[in-house]
Amino acid sequence: MVLLHGIAGTSATWDAVIPRLAEHYDVLAPDLLGHGESAKPRGDYSLGAYANALRDLLEALGKNRATLVGHSLGGGIAMQFAYQFLGRCERLVLVDSGGLGREVHPLLRAAALPGAELVLPWLSTTTSRGVGALVRGMNRLGIRAGPDLDETWRSFVSLREPAARRAFIQTVRGVMDLSGQRVIANERLYLAEGLPTLIVWGENDPLIPVRHARASHERIAGSRLEIFPEAGHFPHRDDPERFAKVLADFIRTTRPLHASAKRFGDRLRAGPGAPSAPSTPSSAPAS
Repeated sequence: MVLLHGIAGTSATWDAVIPRLAEHYDVLAPDLLGHGESAKPRGDYSLGAYANALRDLLEALGKNRATLVGHSLGGGIAMQFAYQFLGRCERLVLVDSGGLGREVHPLLRAAALPGAELVLPWLSTTTSRGVGALVRGMNRLGIRAGPDLDETWRSFVSLREPAARRAFIQTVRGVMDLSGQRVIANERLYLAEGLPTLIVWGENDPLIPVRHARASHERIAGSRLEIFPEAGHFPHRDDPERFAKVLADFIRTTRPLHASAKRFGDRLRAGPGAPSAPSTPSSAPAS
């Protein structure tokens, strides 16, 4: 099972759920390139590049296939991975995922503004002036106290390092512009038919609206939808026990997809709306 964090986040966002999941599954939670303790080179921070890097990581570890769990940006990466390497993806879990609609909080759209890279050093400072201004600003923008504020604050603080800011700006501008998200998977979701898919969302997500979850559930045949009524953008931190239970139940009650290149090609040629070919599930559990 691979856990993919969101933009400007780190693998630490999964700290509360990893011990629960690790009791039953092999869990991999990397810091994505440009984030946390991972390298932050000048280079490609597109979704496709992240998917390629994830494939390389799994290959280096001798893991050919995995269940992907992606939060926010990590959800976009998980969908891109499934699109590029469907044969390596056994299940897909989207947690308050990006890439399912244009709407996104102005706080994220602002990073696409010209000159944003000049403002970020001031916002990410830990001086009292920076802390006070940032907290007041986030409160005005609807980022509530609790995991949403804690994680958003931690993300801004992580951008003190120039290389991290550069990677953040490149990543944001690769997936959104001033009007919102511009890399959207909706027209390709039909290709995931037969892939066990779980969508988890916080009802009170201030960053990406919960209607994206409901609309995507309608688009992905056979998908499962779990809305956490008291949660925001980080349901795995708002209620880690429920999150782990839902995830474990999803894995226990589904069989991993074993998709061939021919099946993918046939589905691609048939286009959306055409009946999908039956998948060939495995009877063995997989992580």
